[in-house]
Amino acid sequence: MVLTVNVHDAKTNLSRLIDQAAKGEPFIIAKAGKPMVKVVPLDQPATVRRLGFMSGQFVVPDDFDRMAAAEIEQLFGTGG
Repeated sequence: MVLTVNVHDAKTNLSRLIDQAAKGEPFIIAKAGKPMVKVVPLDQPATVRRLGFMSGQFVVPDDFDRMAAAEIEQLFGTGG
Protein backbone atom coordinates (compact mmCIF):
# COMPACT_ATOMS: atom_id res chain seq x y z
CA MET A 1 0.00 0.00 0.00
CA VAL A 2 1.34 3.42 -0.96
CA LEU A 3 1.61 6.04 1.78
CA THR A 4 -0.61 9.11 1.29
CA VAL A 5 0.26 12.38 3.05
CA ASN A 6 -1.39 15.79 2.95
CA VAL A 7 0.48 18.83 1.67
CA HIS A 8 1.24 20.19 5.16
CA ASP A 9 2.71 16.87 6.33
CA ALA A 10 4.66 16.56 3.08
CA LYS A 11 6.21 20.00 3.65
CA THR A 12 7.02 19.17 7.26
CA ASN A 13 8.56 15.76 6.49
CA LEU A 14 9.83 16.30 2.96
CA SER A 15 13.43 15.19 3.57
CA ARG A 16 12.36 11.94 5.25
CA LEU A 17 9.73 11.25 2.56
CA ILE A 18 12.24 11.85 -0.23
CA ASP A 19 14.73 9.48 1.42
CA GLN A 20 12.04 6.79 1.65
CA ALA A 21 10.99 7.33 -1.98
CA ALA A 22 14.61 7.10 -3.11
CA LYS A 23 14.79 3.70 -1.36
CA GLY A 24 11.82 2.45 -3.37
CA GLU A 25 8.92 3.49 -1.13
CA PRO A 26 6.81 5.88 -3.25
CA PHE A 27 4.25 8.18 -1.66
CA ILE A 28 1.26 10.26 -2.74
CA ILE A 29 0.66 13.89 -1.81
CA ALA A 30 -3.00 14.78 -1.35
CA LYS A 31 -4.65 18.20 -1.16
CA ALA A 32 -7.92 18.38 0.79
CA GLY A 33 -8.00 14.58 0.75
CA LYS A 34 -7.70 14.37 -3.05
CA PRO A 35 -4.57 12.59 -4.36
CA MET A 36 -2.61 15.06 -6.49
CA VAL A 37 0.87 13.62 -7.22
CA LYS A 38 2.85 10.43 -6.74
CA VAL A 39 6.53 10.66 -5.84
CA VAL A 40 8.66 7.75 -7.07
CA PRO A 41 12.41 7.28 -7.41
CA LEU A 42 13.89 8.35 -10.75
CA ASP A 43 15.52 5.01 -11.37
CA GLN A 44 12.22 3.15 -11.00
CA PRO A 45 11.24 1.78 -14.40
CA ALA A 46 7.97 3.08 -15.77
CA THR A 47 5.23 0.58 -16.34
CA VAL A 48 4.74 0.16 -20.06
CA ARG A 49 1.54 -1.33 -21.41
CA ARG A 50 2.17 -2.94 -24.77
CA LEU A 51 -1.07 -3.29 -26.70
CA GLY A 52 -1.28 -6.25 -29.01
CA PHE A 53 1.82 -8.01 -27.68
CA MET A 54 -0.03 -11.36 -27.66
CA SER A 55 -1.51 -10.94 -31.10
CA GLY A 56 -1.91 -14.32 -32.76
CA GLN A 57 -1.25 -16.26 -29.55
CA PHE A 58 -4.88 -17.26 -28.97
CA VAL A 59 -8.29 -16.97 -30.58
CA VAL A 60 -11.39 -15.47 -28.98
CA PRO A 61 -14.49 -17.43 -30.04
CA ASP A 62 -17.14 -15.54 -32.02
CA ASP A 63 -19.73 -16.41 -29.35
CA PHE A 64 -17.53 -15.26 -26.46
CA ASP A 65 -20.14 -12.78 -25.22
CA ARG A 66 -22.82 -15.50 -25.24
CA MET A 67 -20.84 -18.41 -23.78
CA ALA A 68 -22.66 -20.14 -20.90
CA ALA A 69 -25.64 -17.78 -21.31
CA ALA A 70 -28.13 -20.53 -20.41
CA GLU A 71 -26.24 -21.43 -17.24
CA ILE A 72 -25.91 -17.80 -16.21
CA GLU A 73 -29.60 -17.16 -16.81
CA GLN A 74 -30.45 -20.25 -14.75
CA LEU A 75 -28.24 -19.04 -11.87
CA PHE A 76 -29.27 -15.39 -11.88
CA GLY A 77 -32.57 -15.29 -13.76
CA THR A 78 -33.49 -12.73 -16.36
CA GLY A 79 -34.04 -9.92 -13.87
CA GLY A 80 -37.05 -8.78 -15.84
